[in-house]
Amino acid sequence: MVDYTEINKDQILEWLEEVKDPEIPVLSLVDLGVIKNVKIEKNLVEVDMTPTFVGCPAMDYMQKDVEKTLEKYGIDNYQVNISFKEPWTSKNISEKGRKALKEFGLAPPREDFVIVDIDLLEHVACPYCDSTNTELKTPFGPTLCRSLHYCHDCQQAFEQFKPV
Repeated sequence: MVDYTEINKDQILEWLEEVKDPEIPVLSLVDLGVIKNVKIEKNLVEVDMTPTFVGCPAMDYMQKDVEKTLEKYGIDNYQVNISFKEPWTSKNISEKGRKALKEFGLAPPREDFVIVDIDLLEHVACPYCDSTNTELKTPFGPTLCRSLHYCHDCQQAFEQFKPV
C-alpha cells in the first residue's frame, strides 16, 4: 500500500510515461499531451485526460491503461477523468514526443500555425530525410489524426500526425 503523503505529481507523471498511445507505441500519453493534470489530495489520486479527437475510439483503452499503471504502483484510490473543458491541440505534444513521432516514421505536426487549413498538410518535412520536397497524397490517413504523404527525394511514403 502506498503512503499518499510520500508521492507527488512528478512521480505519478513518471509512472504514466509507461502508458503509450495504442496506435503509436513509442509515444506516451504524457508526451502526447493527453494527460492534462494530476492531483493528489489526501488518499486520492486524480488524473485528468483530454482526448485528441472527440469520439476517439482509443480513449477507453487509454483510460484503462492509466488505471492499470496506477494500480501497478500501489495506487488503489484513484479517479481518472476524461474532460473536454480544455481542448487538446497538437501543440500539446512535448519535444520528446515530437522526436518519438519522427523516429517512429511519422512526421510531427508543425507548431508554428495560427489556424488549421489544408496548407498545413502540404510541404511536410519527411521524417526519414528531412526534405520538404514532399507531396500530400491524402488528408485521410489510417486514423483521424494522420495524413498520407510521399517524399520525392528519398522516395518514401510516410504519414504525418496532423496539426490540430
